[in-house]
Amino acid sequence: MAQSIQLSNRPREDAQAPSGVEASGAISEQSETGLAPEAKPIKNALIDCGWGRLLFGQTFEDPSALAEAMRAERPDRRDIAAYVADPHVVLSTAPQELFLDPSHTYRLDLTNYESPPTKYAGFFVRRLTSLHDAQQVNAIYSARHMVPVPPEFFWSLRDSRSLTVFVAEDEVTGDVLGSITGVDHSRAFNDAERGSSLWCLAVDPQARHPRIGEALVRRLADQFQAQRAHYLDLSVLHDNEQAIALYEKLGFVRVPYFTIKRKNQINEKLFIGSEHIEGLNPYSEIIVNEAMRRGINVEVTDAEGGFFRLTLGGRSIRCRESLSDLTSGVAVQICDDKSVTRRVVEAAGISTPAQMYQRSSDSLKDGRLDGFLKDHKSVVVKPARGEQGRGVAVGLTSREEVEDAITAARKISDGIVIEEMVEGVDLRIIVIGFEVVAAAIRRPARIVGNGECTIEELIEKQSRRRAAATHGESSIPLDAETFRTVRRAGFNMDDVPTQGQELEVRRTANLHTGGTIHDVTDELHPRLIEAAVGVARAIDIPVVGVDFIVKSPNRPDYAFIEANERPGLANHEPQPTAERFVDLLFPHSIPAAARAVLARGTDAKT
Repeated sequence: MAQSIQLSNRPREDAQAPSGVEASGAISEQSETGLAPEAKPIKNALIDCGWGRLLFGQTFEDPSALAEAMRAERPDRRDIAAYVADPHVVLSTAPQELFLDPSHTYRLDLTNYESPPTKYAGFFVRRLTSLHDAQQVNAIYSARHMVPVPPEFFWSLRDSRSLTVFVAEDEVTGDVLGSITGVDHSRAFNDAERGSSLWCLAVDPQARHPRIGEALVRRLADQFQAQRAHYLDLSVLHDNEQAIALYEKLGFVRVPYFTIKRKNQINEKLFIGSEHIEGLNPYSEIIVNEAMRRGINVEVTDAEGGFFRLTLGGRSIRCRESLSDLTSGVAVQICDDKSVTRRVVEAAGISTPAQMYQRSSDSLKDGRLDGFLKDHKSVVVKPARGEQGRGVAVGLTSREEVEDAITAARKISDGIVIEEMVEGVDLRIIVIGFEVVAAAIRRPARIVGNGECTIEELIEKQSRRRAAATHGESSIPLDAETFRTVRRAGFNMDDVPTQGQELEVRRTANLHTGGTIHDVTDELHPRLIEAAVGVARAIDIPVVGVDFIVKSPNRPDYAFIEANERPGLANHEPQPTAERFVDLLFPHSIPAAARAVLARGTDAKT
């Protein structure tokens, strides 16, 4: 049912056409309640939901018939048999193919449900109405590791009586922020109990508005209550604490119903389990999981620091997240000092902004700073050595601001880089084995006013949401850069923005300082791809995150900012960053068929 706010199922694409309701009978003309006069429930009822089929276990009298129906699951789909009264009996008929899903079932009683008069800021909920909506929903599904749905299937549902899809739309941008699917059991199989169920609740992990999931669930509950459904059910993985907390808050209670799924690649983690290694951050975990999936031995040498060793046959490689033995010490040193990085890539023909270097012994009274400010109006100050956006101040226009920023940056590094401010958006491109694997626009942290909370309170709330969405990796610091950004916008931290008013509270777009990440891999202009690979080759580094400032990812203009020798691969899911990283380290772990395809591609290039 609600598979969920976060899922671990691996998404796969499939172009199957929608088949609607399939059962041993047809639904007759329905009444206002959804049930035909004197209609009997359809036997062996199932309905295509796009990501797979939902089988209503209570309509199957023969356990073998339910097992056979599950065996008919199509490739790269995820069929689900819900409301299975005797799951042990069904499993006994096909123990090698089926398994009991480790999910709980929750129910909302719609006969007593009263939707509170709640207003949500910055977005509204409506029906899915276009193919563009469907594409945006699929992007959210992929980000949440959920099985995508053919867009034409979504489009075919616009007149459906059994399936309902709602989306949450940003009032300003028009972007889809979340989606929910509901099934009306009365209209699906003449359910005598007049039930309904909730499936595929998914919220964009980058969404900055609060309570999107709550709004979608309430809208679906209102819809089914209006259709005279008696209850709304959902299924949620037993360890999805975030989702369970939401459902219990909304009044759902747990009920004793069971779900069966088929043993396929998508469900693999659910029926074989996974060897969870405590203490690893998401950037190490994504690589370790991919290695274990291939049978590569993993030895964690320092979980807190992200260090581990991968071994396959006679080959053993040490890693710290995406930094491995394959990256030379010289390459690390080049990336470590931003002024050195700039000189190296500039010599290779990469476009870079103007820059001056300030050593700890250099005086600010020699006139160089005044001349630089006069030439460039607005500048960026950052530590020559540092990461994760710490100590970076953006958009400085006065000598006093620059001096204060230098003082703050010197707490991180003696050497300071003062750089021309280039207008545009922050683009991170991941290059592995001198090929572009992923790209994402990174946007600075923003808050949305609700007419009640101060700016400081909104920042703290948004920071908690970002931390929850990123396993603690992202939060908005209440530091000098945040205060300066707020003041530049004409506000103080104790001001109360009006309902729906948006405010940028950071100028830097780093994930660790509350920034959000938006995949643009398929939009990259060829010149940006060429420049990113050029940076990797100039540094001679096998894995690197290249940062550009660009007008747009589909335009050729760019300015190189820096290179990161240890980019966070987990930030770019669902792009196959971990897969390509392990391919680089252990090329023989790639399936033979895939290696043959790669070899043919290499031969064609040469």
